[in-house]
Order: sequence, then structure tokens, then C-alpha cells
Amino acid sequence: MDCFKRTGSWGICLLMLAMYACVTPYQPDTISIDSSLIIEGQITDQPGPYTIKLSRTADYSFKSLNLLEAGATVVISDNQGNQETLKEQSPGGTYQTSATGLRGVPGRSYTLTIQTKSGKRYVSTPEVLPAVPPIQKLYYESNYTPATATADAVQTWSVFLDSKDPDTLGNYYKWNWTHYEMAIACQKTFVPARSIYTGITCCSDCWDITRCYTCINLNSDANINGKAISRQFIADVPFTSFSRYYIEVEQQALSRSAYQFWKSVRQLTNNTGGLFDAAPSTVQGNVKSVSNPDELVYGYFGATGLSAGYLYVDRSTGQGAPKLDFPTETPYPTTPPCIACANNLYRTPVKPRWWTY
Repeated sequence: MDCFKRTGSWGICLLMLAMYACVTPYQPDTISIDSSLIIEGQITDQPGPYTIKLSRTADYSFKSLNLLEAGATVVISDNQGNQETLKEQSPGGTYQTSATGLRGVPGRSYTLTIQTKSGKRYVSTPEVLPAVPPIQKLYYESNYTPATATADAVQTWSVFLDSKDPDTLGNYYKWNWTHYEMAIACQKTFVPARSIYTGITCCSDCWDITRCYTCINLNSDANINGKAISRQFIADVPFTSFSRYYIEVEQQALSRSAYQFWKSVRQLTNNTGGLFDAAPSTVQGNVKSVSNPDELVYGYFGATGLSAGYLYVDRSTGQGAPKLDFPTETPYPTTPPCIACANNLYRTPVKPRWWTY
């Protein structure tokens, strides 16, 4: 009856009923894949500790997660007979060298060996640690795009790097950046009615960490061998405050195979799903299963030369108004209760190495 009132036609109602009766709900099959080991980590020519993270793939579903690979024996060794067994960190799946232990040396080759709790054994291809040229200069330039009828004004600062490629051909580079900012509070709760956060202060100095995990910034000396690396773009600094912006930059020297690995990862992450995109494929790493040569192993163990530097970006001259987050109120600014600063990928109580304020 409701259908007739809405359409004024019993014929249309019958047609709609027939169409509905013919629709079979789609129940997609659950995709199951064999559990595979995932390796993340590297050794560098900078002081340790070095970290290796191990996990395993889980069945594909909306709730699937990679599972931590705990209880493994993880060893890094070089071609001079030096080696170190990494210590597992809590809650498991993360393994570290000691701060005064094995250190990477340019020209030596390094191998990762893994023995899992279940007895499976994995070994990486030996990776020669290349020397890296120093960062000669870090600098920034202001960018301002005026507002239009359809878009707001945009103020950013682009960070660039200058260096010098060695005369030898076959050098490969990767650039990473990290931003540190003093944490206002170690716990925040948004209050919609007041458009503010209420927070609880940290028990010690604490820094929030920002990185771009999808930014894979690579280059080789194929076209610039022995010449200057000039105006290498690193990152865009947002206008979220008039305060100075602290950024650390790493210039990494990679092996050719590591460069090819990260180039393949970049291609996959940049695919938009368009008609002419390359089909997804397994990115070949450098770790193999000794126990089962047919087993897929993901990730890469790298031996990397590192040159690092820092930059303070002065945002006080930014045009317009910064895009501020909602303010934070801390009812207990100087006395307990307080919360201990976490030490993880996103927050640290360890003072950044060049922090001056």
C-alpha cells in the first residue's frame, strides 16, 4: 500500500518487488594467505642501538593485523667475524643491539640471521655498507599562495638539502625527515561543547614526533655522477604556529639492491588504482627462508651510511594566520597527577640531539 501511495502504479510496485526478489546478497569469500615473516630494520655507520622488528602477516579481513614475532633469536654479523645477538624488547617482536655494541663500518658487509621460536631459520643476503657524503647545507624557502574564490590562502616553507656526490658511479640515496615538538600534555580529551582539549601534563620533558611514513624520497647519481646534489627537496613545513619548527634530516647511502627495493615500494604506494597503473606485485626483499625456500618473506635488512643534520624554520614571518588546533587546558600544570612520557614512534622523553630551547 505504501508503494502504491508513493508511485501511483501497481505495475511499478510489482516490478520493484520482482527486482528485489531477484537480488542475492553478495557474500565475498574470505581471503586466506600463508603466514609470512616481515622484517624491518637496518645497521648504519652511526652509533647504535640498531632495531630489527619482526612480525607475521595475518589473514586478510577488516580486522586483520600483523602479528608480532616474539621469542626469536636475532643476530647481526659482519664479514670480519664480529657479531651481536639482539635483545628482545617488551612487549615482543622488537629486537635491539646494545648502545655500545656492534657498529656499522663502511665497506664491510652485514648479514641478518633469524631463528624463530618455532625453529624456522632466515638469512639475509650480505649487504655492503656504503659510505655517505656529508650534508653540506640545509635551508628553507617560504611559499605563499594567495586566496582565491574557491581556495584559502596557503603558507608553507620548503626544506632543501645540498650535498656532493662522489666521483665513483653507482651511488644511491634516500632522504628521511623527523619533526619534534614539545608535548603540551601526555593525555588529551576533546570537549566538543567547549571546542577545547583538557589535558594532563607529562611527568618530564616530552616531545611529540612527526614523520612521513609514505614519503619515499630516492635518487641515484646516474645523471649527476661526481657533481653537486643541489636543492634536493626534503619536506614542506606547515603553518600551524608562529613558533620555530625543528626538523632533523637524514641523508642515507644505499646499496643498489636496497635502492631497487625502496623504488618498488614507492611505485606500489603511489599507484592510484587507475587504468594504466602497474599491477601490484610482491616487492622482493633480501631475506630468504632457509627452512622453506618457497616461503615468501617481506621487508628488507639494510646496511646504510648516514649523514644527519637539523634545521630550525622561522615561521614568525608567515603571511596570514596559522591553522591552529583547538587549545588545550591542563588543570594540573605543575603538580600531580601527571603521566609518564611514552617512548615510541610517536613520542619520546629523550631530548632531540640538536634541540636548543
